[in-house]
Amino acid sequence: MTSSAGGVAVERRAIVAGHGDFAQGVVSAVQAITGKGDAFRAISNCDLGAAALEELIRATVDANAVRVIFTDLPAGSCTIAARRVAREVPWLTVVSGANLSVLLAWAMGTDDSAAGVERAVERGRSAMTVLPGPKETLPVEGGGAH
Repeated sequence: MTSSAGGVAVERRAIVAGHGDFAQGVVSAVQAITGKGDAFRAISNCDLGAAALEELIRATVDANAVRVIFTDLPAGSCTIAARRVAREVPWLTVVSGANLSVLLAWAMGTDDSAAGVERAVERGRSAMTVLPGPKETLPVEGGGAH
């Protein structure tokens, strides 16, 4: 349940799984911001079929005492594989649509329970906002260059 990172034993508590370099990127950002990136194991679905991805997730859960899997897309291959594994592992929670704010909130917490995960997800939801941009200049009806 521990691995070595720079000679220091760290516990892996969660998986982040996603398309391309998504997982590695957000885990790297968590590490840069909090120093707690080692709480996560990044998994990419690149070059993996459904069965191989599911097996990788299952093996990572087993080897690292993972309690939470964060994925990028609700109906993506990582979420489907994670949900299949979670059917067999009753303490496993799957969160789809994860973003950096969710991962930061979870990494800074100490509660791996469903309630702790819900708090992190709520922090991630509340961090999303649409910021006003420059006003768009709309063409005048019937006007403009001819």
